Amino acid sequence: MKQLVALVSLCGCVAMGVQARCARLPDACGDNRIQFDVKTLKNQPAPAPPAEGKAQIVFVENENQTGWPLDHATVRFGMDGVWVGADKSNSYFVLDITPGIHHLCASWQGTKIFDLAPFTAEPGKVYYFAAHVTLESQTDVAFGLSQSNDDEGKYQVKVLKRSTWKSKSEDDD
Repeated sequence: MKQLVALVSLCGCVAMGVQARCARLPDACGDNRIQFDVKTLKNQPAPAPPAEGKAQIVFVENENQTGWPLDHATVRFGMDGVWVGADKSNSYFVLDITPGIHHLCASWQGTKIFDLAPFTAEPGKVYYFAAHVTLESQTDVAFGLSQSNDDEGKYQVKVLKRSTWKSKSEDDD
């Protein structure tokens, strides 16, 4: 009977597709015990271009509140199995990365809600990825991670706040 329950649970997670609410986060994410305290800064200068031989990724959180207040969701961003930072409430951060294939994860902190996106980075290029948090009601949440085009990404960097964060493990409490 336990095997049947486990199989049904696994099938339910797989049936939800890439975005899921399963008990364990995928390998592209980081350790779920790591949490972030995020602050945002207004009117920051545009990010410098990527370092020589590197690519750059801009992680954006787009939060859409509809109908009820949200305690400004914190979204953690992972790459290749390690959390690389977090955003809160319509903000962004920038990271220089090595060229090559990468596996991205966005996870709404404090939940098991996530989405994944693989991509290949080329030296000298800038990539924009946005996590979208949309609360349609108190019980209906839409969450996704997608690559933005250059025009949209540059605009978001211009109008959104820049995130800074400190990470801590739940074990530190």
